[in-house]
Amino acid sequence: MTLAEMIRRQRAHFAADPRPDLKRRRHALAQLAGAVRAHESRLIAAVDADFGGRPASETRLLELLPLYDQIAHARRHLRGWMRRRRVAASLFLWPARAFYEFQPLGVVGVIGAWNYPVLLTLGPMVDALAAGNRVLLKPSELAPHTAEALAALLAEAFPPEQVAVVTGDAEVARALTRLPLDHLVFTGSTRVGREVMRAAADNLTPVTLELGGKSPAILHDSADLSRALPRLMTGKLLNAGQTCVAPDYALVPPARMAEFEAQARRAVAAMFPNGLNGDYARIISDRHLARLQGLVAEAREGGARVVELAPVPAGTNGRLMPPTLVFDAPEDSALMREEIFGPVLPVIPAPTLDDALAFVNARPRPLALYYFDEDKARQDEVLARTMSGGVTFNDCMFHVGQLNLPFGGVGASGTGEYHGFDDFARFSKKRPVMVQPRLAITGLVRPPWGARKRLIGAMLAYARRSAGR
Repeated sequence: MTLAEMIRRQRAHFAADPRPDLKRRRHALAQLAGAVRAHESRLIAAVDADFGGRPASETRLLELLPLYDQIAHARRHLRGWMRRRRVAASLFLWPARAFYEFQPLGVVGVIGAWNYPVLLTLGPMVDALAAGNRVLLKPSELAPHTAEALAALLAEAFPPEQVAVVTGDAEVARALTRLPLDHLVFTGSTRVGREVMRAAADNLTPVTLELGGKSPAILHDSADLSRALPRLMTGKLLNAGQTCVAPDYALVPPARMAEFEAQARRAVAAMFPNGLNGDYARIISDRHLARLQGLVAEAREGGARVVELAPVPAGTNGRLMPPTLVFDAPEDSALMREEIFGPVLPVIPAPTLDDALAFVNARPRPLALYYFDEDKARQDEVLARTMSGGVTFNDCMFHVGQLNLPFGGVGASGTGEYHGFDDFARFSKKRPVMVQPRLAITGLVRPPWGARKRLIGAMLAYARRSAGR
């Protein structure tokens, strides 16, 4: 079936049933949960095959657990999300009533990402279904085994008129972006995000872009590094750093550089006591591994000091990139300009908080910002003086798991947000409705104006006074 035929059939299905009720939406979410449960083992094996080695525990913890949590959250809150909400009517339109309701958009397209190929493909689908939409999915071609597993489980759970999956290369993804969808979600790089937005613009398709960028971790001089570094390195090394909200670089007071390095070594040794064994993920492809190695090599040639925190075991077959700190990387190096997306952490001297904030603000707005400091006044200062997609104080990454908080970027790190109610609202039309009774004040404000001048003058005088209070 062609993409054009898929969307035609889904549009016809939507036209025949444009507003599924609560029971049917909850049933669709339960179907999805049941299909994922039935295919868990296959999904874990597929992700492992795509990475050439990724710990099953990471797939369970970082993909399956959040997905089940998201489904349960949506099913639990869906009744409240769907209800009509009364609002106060404007005084000059009294006695009209006003409310708004959330109406399904129609057909939502989702282009998944390879780094979390289950969660970042099915996650947006959860709330698209909760909002009453049909869904057209394109898993990442860089995770082909997972794409096949997703296609199989969704074909068992849903008719293609409700959920359809298309697999294939990047050209198939480009073709999907050119369809007249009612909304499009893309997760990936900023570069590709620009292409997606340009293609969607031809049909005025609204887009949610979840991109990335260089997310900073700022460590104040007062930070307890023995507590901060295990959290920082966990955020950096889960999935071998192939996470859009992983800390991309650390800003550290110069006097604490040696302690930072020592605590980073301890943290990595505690995480991988037997070396880089089966608990450490591989890099997704040879091309991505070569890129990471090239970033480090260029920085080293420019005078940077490179510290590998754990050796790659001799004779290891596979795409292993060791946890690596880079000190004094040249500011114009690719390492400092591009999102790293791997287990490499540049460490940058920042003598004061002002210096750290100036460094962050001189660069594109990041998807996440991490600040290690117990002082609430300084935490508020960081919030007031920076802009980012999300913030976590004294930890890394896990704000993404807060389903009652929106997740999304700003500027180069993305547009739009999702998770929970924000996702439901994103995939809905917030439709305003006014109900006018038989007798209404609007009957007094139509021509001829001669008999109405005094009334209009009184209304205008009241409005002026109210605006100036």
